[in-house]
Amino acid sequence: MPASVSLARLSWTTPDGTPLFTDLSLNFGLERTGLVGRNGTGKTTLLRLIAGALCPRAGNVRVTGTIGLLRQDIDADTGDTIADLFGVAPALALLARAAAGRGDPAALAEADWTLPARIEAALRRCGLPVEPDAPLAALSGGQRTRAGLAALIFAAPDFLLLDEPTNNLDRDGRDAVIGLLRAWRGGAIVASHDRALLEEMDAIVELTTLGATRHGGPYSAFRARKAAVLEAARRDLADAERNHAETRRRAQQAAERKARKDGAGKRARARGDQPKILMDAAKGRSEASGGANARLREAREDEVREALARARCRIEVLQPLSMDIPPTGLPAGRLVLRLDGVTGGHDPAHPVIRDVSLTVTGPERIAITGPNGSGKTTLLSLCLGRLAPLSGTVERRVPCALLDQHLGMLDPALSLRQNFLRLNPAVGENQCHAALARFRFRARDALRIVGGLSGGERMRAGLACTLGRADPPSLLVLDEPTNHLDIDGLEALEAALFAYDGALLVVSHDEMFLETLDLDRRVALGAV
Repeated sequence: MPASVSLARLSWTTPDGTPLFTDLSLNFGLERTGLVGRNGTGKTTLLRLIAGALCPRAGNVRVTGTIGLLRQDIDADTGDTIADLFGVAPALALLARAAAGRGDPAALAEADWTLPARIEAALRRCGLPVEPDAPLAALSGGQRTRAGLAALIFAAPDFLLLDEPTNNLDRDGRDAVIGLLRAWRGGAIVASHDRALLEEMDAIVELTTLGATRHGGPYSAFRARKAAVLEAARRDLADAERNHAETRRRAQQAAERKARKDGAGKRARARGDQPKILMDAAKGRSEASGGANARLREAREDEVREALARARCRIEVLQPLSMDIPPTGLPAGRLVLRLDGVTGGHDPAHPVIRDVSLTVTGPERIAITGPNGSGKTTLLSLCLGRLAPLSGTVERRVPCALLDQHLGMLDPALSLRQNFLRLNPAVGENQCHAALARFRFRARDALRIVGGLSGGERMRAGLACTLGRADPPSLLVLDEPTNHLDIDGLEALEAALFAYDGALLVVSHDEMFLETLDLDRRVALGAV
């Protein structure tokens, strides 16, 4: 039977009681499906439900065939090795004992002598030339992602579940993921914000607060259809607002007519123009008619109000996020940053940065590029003074701020509001809430604890705390800012940075993102 995944009336609630999915039904077959949606809509949770790592509150998940899941972050603090990640450490230990002449004959009969070659082939396919006993802690984030992909290739499941597989990967690594999916003949569900990767999808499933909607691929066709849906939703909202205004106008006119008629009746009773019995009967008919008409008007207004609320809800889901960065006023000739013959790294015996010189003047836009492990993040640390150079000098002349890929500036135990005020002590409460609202953290969202946010929500929180203040830094240093950021947030960030008038120093493997920034130049670091 072909591999498949079927979700029937699935429901899931977060630990704090917030419903994430309600009555969700979807089917996935032998095709590559992109799973998209804003941060916090439950993409990672859905993959974990399919993989059996979570149990649904209601409904069921039916899987035909075997499942392989690549998580967003592979834990490097467990002491595990590549062999542990592949699930073959005991089998390799058996082969090692056999090679040393210490193997049990019965166990050796079960030994898989093809294992080392198959492991090597999987690692080579993902461009990771390491030994199976290499500890995961010794690998960079991108290398750990490659190791996870290699483990999936080795296991050869019927169905792939990939959660942000290109995060932290350089161009070669991203190409390896695309190549894997192009050659894949089983089913695949790929939760991703990587637009180039999503172009490879046969279908797109979008998660929103309204549920899940399935579309044909690739991603560009989905975006075109979504733009048309947004335009239709805007027309529906305009119609609903007109209907609401017209209903209220008619209700007001009816109320005014009734008031005039009631006033005329009171004046006639006061004059005694007609017998009292006739006037009482007319008053009763008027009150009955007025009550019925009022109930009809109320029902109509309730109906129009509900239609207006539905239209606004659709716009809230579809409307792109916007981020506005106030101007810095950085002069064109101002010296921003100078590195002169800088050598440095975390290991003095093997510095990853050697004799680098770099000058940033005025609002220059510079990308630091290079493969995983070439020292890009280390160079940023040297530029910002977070790491002292072993030799050479670093000179900074303007205020600067770093948004790093691990969001180290955020305290996970504090709320968004507390983090913003801690990082921007000169800002008042009103400015804090206004800044967070611009990054779609409104009202009570500002009180959410950072440790409970999704990866993309944390990235958006970091952006709000870095870019939301009234006096943004003249030098903005971004280390993989698009990691975990949903596509709406990514496109909003691109628009905001395009309009930013300060200097930019950016590390990113997202070529589409770099192309939107109108870079002045690139500084390429070689592999170590």
